[in-house]
Amino acid sequence: MDVVSFRKDTVLSDVHLLLPNTRHLMTRLNGVNQPVFVSKFKILWDVEEKEAACSELTPERSEDGSRSSESEAPLDDDGDLDVARRPRDASPYRERVCPIILRQATGTSTDGHGEEDEDDDEEEEEAARQDVIRIEHTMATPLEDVGKQIWRGAFLLADFILSRPAEFEGVTVLELGAGTGLTSVVMATQAKMVYCTDVGQDLLSMCQRNVTINRHLTEAKASEVRVRQLDWTGDDFCTDAEVAFAWTEDEVADMHNETSIIMAADVCYDDDLTDGLFRMLYRITSNLQHTSTVYISIEKRMNFTLRHMEVVCEEYNQFRHCLDELRDMEDGKMQYSVEQVLSPFPQFFQYERVEHLELWKVSARQK
Repeated sequence: MDVVSFRKDTVLSDVHLLLPNTRHLMTRLNGVNQPVFVSKFKILWDVEEKEAACSELTPERSEDGSRSSESEAPLDDDGDLDVARRPRDASPYRERVCPIILRQATGTSTDGHGEEDEDDDEEEEEAARQDVIRIEHTMATPLEDVGKQIWRGAFLLADFILSRPAEFEGVTVLELGAGTGLTSVVMATQAKMVYCTDVGQDLLSMCQRNVTINRHLTEAKASEVRVRQLDWTGDDFCTDAEVAFAWTEDEVADMHNETSIIMAADVCYDDDLTDGLFRMLYRITSNLQHTSTVYISIEKRMNFTLRHMEVVCEEYNQFRHCLDELRDMEDGKMQYSVEQVLSPFPQFFQYERVEHLELWKVSARQK
């Protein structure tokens, strides 16, 4: 496999496309025969590293916030904008995606639990570093499997977590729609307990592997990440011991008694899922023993539709509608305040922090 194959229903995250000098290394097939890759992401603690990464991936802006240019836009003889097409290799970050096979799991296991070759000394040394996160993920998936990819919203939320260590020190956190678990791993470098939740055994198995291979980041803090199933359309927390990634009764009680932070990264890409998310948020926050804060990252994705005959962002509009409904809710039990996190905060990961990335804060308390 030397290129990513696409079908009409294929979705590919910009994270996998836009990282410079990145090799996507295929390690195995998962339980549904999708290629699984591993990527390494460095936490940019050094100021010079941050500045270099941000300048490489973020277009410069003038003082009024517009993108800067050295000259006026070129026009043709009729006054129309004359745009020169950029060569494929001209951009420093829009490289062709060329995943390569690093190793094949022995025993041809497709459930993700086959015995793999031992890493060489160099890889083991790098994996143990406190500034490197290794994440298994898929690429170019159908829409229903986008949780197996890494999205920019996860990095935005991770940046925020690392920029506010005092706020998350020693707390209990619930992540909804955790996907690959990257944000939960980052949160566990600060928090005491993270309940990392999503739905689907194959996805949760991948998430558990990511938690395990990054345990060197959490052991120093004596923190814990527990991967659990949580279906937003379900009636209750699954406590059936026969079900993989089920909750115990003690965990459900601990989550309700101790959780003060809830987070979700880029999970609002379908109206039904967005509605389910906000129903779950209300249900959980109204049963917590503490006041709680919810952080939700989202990327506005523009699409041209024949129905509107213009570029719109319907999923984002539904998200904002649900936020407004939550803020204006008058049920006599809960009170919510909603605000967008506008203050700039440092960028700790190398990705393109586009202007359509947003972070929202919801404060919940019982009346």
